[in-house]
Amino acid sequence: MKIDAVFSGGGVKGFAFIGALEALEEKNYQIVRCAGSSAGAIVAGLLAAGYKVSELNQIMLNKDLKELLDSTRLERYLPFLKWIALYRSYGLYKGHLFEKWLEEMLAKKGVRTFADLEEGQLKLTAADLSLGRLVILPDDLREVYGLSPDTFSVAKAIRISAGLPYFFRPIKIYDQEAKKHLMVDGALLSSLPLWLFKRKGRKQLRPVIGFQLQSKEKYFTNFEINNGLQFSKTLIGTMRHAQDLRYISKIDQPNIVFLDTDHVNVADFSLSKQDREKMIETGKLKTMEFLKTSL
Repeated sequence: MKIDAVFSGGGVKGFAFIGALEALEEKNYQIVRCAGSSAGAIVAGLLAAGYKVSELNQIMLNKDLKELLDSTRLERYLPFLKWIALYRSYGLYKGHLFEKWLEEMLAKKGVRTFADLEEGQLKLTAADLSLGRLVILPDDLREVYGLSPDTFSVAKAIRISAGLPYFFRPIKIYDQEAKKHLMVDGALLSSLPLWLFKRKGRKQLRPVIGFQLQSKEKYFTNFEINNGLQFSKTLIGTMRHAQDLRYISKIDQPNIVFLDTDHVNVADFSLSKQDREKMIETGKLKTMEFLKTSL
């Protein structure tokens, strides 16, 4: 069966997506179009470029995630300077190594700009802090910024969507009028953008399955707010899910696989191979359970 797939944000929890993809492959599901935010943007981008599930498994299991974290030489010897950098540059890590890795990975499949992909094959969310709005890459590049998708780097688009706030520094892009825009993680405003493949007034081309790294309980729970920390966490959670839930609430039985990775820290770049394998196993199990009763 042919489907469109949407992958949520969730940092390093994204290893569970590999297990979900293994389950889809075993049941002969073929992904035609991909969309995602944050961690989901990485998986969506690599899938759109042509990576097979077995390739992603090997790459993700063996990649040293700390190699993607770059800071200045001075900051490595004087760690406290990172916090000064956070104040001045809005992020602990530059993200250049992360983007370079993405460029190398995509180039191996002959993908550099959106001209190398089929139109509509890949859609990613991003948050433009300068405009205070959610944008879709590559769809909004021309209309909002006057930029051509055909010359825009897919690696940069993924890096923008996966730019975890305060962790990676925002990406700066300049529109046709040379105005600067600060771009950050798409999951900030839309963690599971199932609505990206909705065609107003028209029937969907094929089933759309969303892969949410949280559990169903965490995703839909109304949290108690008794202190400032709980308030801040709930505030951010509301920002991430509000637009998505507005769409999901209109569907009686949303096609969402909840991958139950609540126990994993989104920024734990020291995850062991064993921990990654457990997440992959959980992702596969949850997807298999979903496929037995859905579609």
